[in-house]
Amino acid sequence: MAEIMKLSSDGPDQAMLERAGRVLKEGGLVAFPTETVYGLGGNALDPGASEKIYKAKGRPSDNPLIVHIARLSDLYTVAAEVPEKALKMADKFWPGPLTMIFRKTDAVPDKTTGGLDSVAVRFPSDPIAQGLILAAGGFVAAPSANTSGRPSPVSASHVIEDLGDKVDIIIDGGEAVIGLESTIVDFTEEPPVILRPGYITREKISTVIPDIRTDPGIIAENSDIRPKAPGMKYRHYAPKASLSIVEGPEEEVVGLIRELTHDSITKGKKAGIIATDETCAKYTEGNVKCIGSRGDEEEIAHNLYTVLRAFDDEEVDVILSESFDSPGMGQAIMNRLLKAAGHSILYTGGKT
Repeated sequence: MAEIMKLSSDGPDQAMLERAGRVLKEGGLVAFPTETVYGLGGNALDPGASEKIYKAKGRPSDNPLIVHIARLSDLYTVAAEVPEKALKMADKFWPGPLTMIFRKTDAVPDKTTGGLDSVAVRFPSDPIAQGLILAAGGFVAAPSANTSGRPSPVSASHVIEDLGDKVDIIIDGGEAVIGLESTIVDFTEEPPVILRPGYITREKISTVIPDIRTDPGIIAENSDIRPKAPGMKYRHYAPKASLSIVEGPEEEVVGLIRELTHDSITKGKKAGIIATDETCAKYTEGNVKCIGSRGDEEEIAHNLYTVLRAFDDEEVDVILSESFDSPGMGQAIMNRLLKAAGHSILYTGGKT
């Protein structure tokens, strides 16, 4: 089993970070907290370490890894071209939950980028993540620290559950603050394009880059593309149960979920419901989980993976979720839910 290393983001122990950094320098794997979700770290410039990451997660080898840095100057080691717009984004949002894609340099192995000639780079704000990256030499490839396809981990206990016997060290830094993966923006195209929504919303980005575009695959199912960024092609974030999203006017959504839940229970199935504070009391059957208030999308985003994993622990057979689409973080929440549900949407008007 992995060594569990407890650290506080309020002045993490430097000696412990140096020890974990040595493990990464020697080709080992270290799971660590970031402000978004927990990451599974390996030396980004070592193709053998990247292979270990793919193997530990059971991740498809064409699904690129994100390279994490902790100094802006290190960007030029891995990125061959850094457009002025990207520098403006870095000035506004780094360190933070933003990943940017650039043409890669020869320093980055193809194993790390899934064979692409581009590289995804992030500068996290979490002090433990920053300290570990620097202790490891400055370049850490890190997808989410979970079994590929499962809900991403927002606590060390989630990492232990999935990867406890597959990594060298798991750094327990408490619960992730945001709970959803970083926003990804591709700067190999002009104008730049959002490939994955997150805490840094399109509205925030447009204050820096007015002509920013959004890839249609963020919401629509797009299974034939070769992924330029994590989460674009494969089913992700998925619970073990069958998950469907119900969309329509609120009262009709509640009515259809109640009906489908009753039908599932009648058939001997254990049903779960993802609801909001505003609707929880309207459900009288099934295992109901209140994910937060519609007035606080950050709370919903923070709770999403914890709720999905809780349903796994309770061994439900069917999960029905309300829709959370909106111009803000609702798009990021829906992107994750749609991937988790395999794009299974039930419309109250009968359309599927």
